Amino acid sequence: MITLQCKLTFENEKGKQKLFELMRQFSSCHRYTYNRLLEGHKRKELKKHLQKVFNLNSRYCDDAIHKAQNLINSCKERGQSPRKVIFGGRKLFEKLSKRHLNGEQREKLEQKWQERRKGYLYSRGDRAKKGNLNTRIIIEKEGLRLRINTGERDWITANIKRAVNKENDKWTEFIARLLGAEETGEYFSYSVEIRQINGQIYAFISFEEKLPEEPIITKKEGIIGIDINAKPFHIALATIKPDGNLQAVNKISLHNLINKTKNQREYQSWQIAHQVVETATVQNKAIAIEKLDTIPKGNKGDGRKKLRKIKQQWIYRGILEKIKTVAKREGIEVIEVNPAYTSIIGMLKYAPQYSLDKDTAGAFVIARKGLGFKEELPKHYENLISDEEYLQHAINKIEQERLKTKEKLNIEKNQYKKEPLKKKLKELNKQIKILQSLNSEPQTLEPVNQRKEQVRDYSRSSYKLWQVVKVALTIPVLGKSVPRDLSPLKPILVEGDWDRVVSRLVPVA
Repeated sequence: MITLQCKLTFENEKGKQKLFELMRQFSSCHRYTYNRLLEGHKRKELKKHLQKVFNLNSRYCDDAIHKAQNLINSCKERGQSPRKVIFGGRKLFEKLSKRHLNGEQREKLEQKWQERRKGYLYSRGDRAKKGNLNTRIIIEKEGLRLRINTGERDWITANIKRAVNKENDKWTEFIARLLGAEETGEYFSYSVEIRQINGQIYAFISFEEKLPEEPIITKKEGIIGIDINAKPFHIALATIKPDGNLQAVNKISLHNLINKTKNQREYQSWQIAHQVVETATVQNKAIAIEKLDTIPKGNKGDGRKKLRKIKQQWIYRGILEKIKTVAKREGIEVIEVNPAYTSIIGMLKYAPQYSLDKDTAGAFVIARKGLGFKEELPKHYENLISDEEYLQHAINKIEQERLKTKEKLNIEKNQYKKEPLKKKLKELNKQIKILQSLNSEPQTLEPVNQRKEQVRDYSRSSYKLWQVVKVALTIPVLGKSVPRDLSPLKPILVEGDWDRVVSRLVPVA
């Protein structure tokens, strides 16, 4: 979806005032609809009711419902309460509520507040109605004009002012498609959003762009795997050859997205997407990304305020969608892979093997999945979780960590700091249970799981094999649940030398 901005001007004041009144009605309808949807009212019952209350046609009412529902969904996706939305902007509302401003400065804020609350009109596109019925762009000899339906067969027209800013400006493509549609009768839909900003009226026109049907650059020459991480906040890229071997690695920092406005983050996200796609173009590689439906943002009271703040400002899905869009424009194949265990496999298998950090190793696994490679558990790891002596050592190490955590929890007075300790304690208990289930009776190597990986027949355990290995290695060998230094795993991975690890660590008596 492409959105283009243009300015609207009127030849007489009467038409301008009619538009202001229509925008006031629609804005009020939008706010009213939002609250009714929160109360549980349905679209069908609302549509007729809105027409009577606000004197708007059925399409405008339907568009108000559509925008209100989208706003509710957006709040839920960001982990925010839809009931706390303030139309006009929370920050602006709080400034005006304090009443410490007066004179010209306050007047400007009040004008801005009124424009945001009342200066808004939206009309969805419709291909069957020549692109848009309520707000239609008309091409005349004098230039482009926007015809706006104000109701009861009354229309006003506004002049569209928009300069072509650069050679590849999408405005040129949009006008060319409009002209082509007039000649052939094959119209395309475009949505129009009109807003009042600083006393001026602007239209934001959105339409679906034409993309290449078939990609030019495919995974035949290899893939770049992409993994976005919150701490540190960056994108890890791993380029692999067609045979699955590592070719190059790179990182793109995302710290410029923190503490920025929504528009600033949007702009910088597009720049990052172009940077990623440019890398793929230069290397002649396809792109592999994780297919994620939701991103956990954390909860209040979890003791991770700083990390939660980053995640709440995280537009993970937005970055991935932008990468997909830019890649399609350039004819680059984008492959979405199942994210299950990509980080764990990268951390345990490839980080120590190639001396990579865990984030880049995760991107490496994503790239390999994009080429269809299956990740088998290394032989020495299989042997490790079958060794009773090592399992007992691992259980003792985790028990040590559990006792330390419990002691910290008992002396901690801050309720918010207690929450992460409780969570950690619960996780450590789970880890001990996993290893005890392995150590309780012998296992065989006959069954396979749904991904065709060879697994042991755990009679009392349903845990995935990679998850078991992570538990057996992280705290017992690396000392942390999520370590950064993974080099100590290399002797075990390559040589299977876990005897040296066990002998130098003293188990709990």
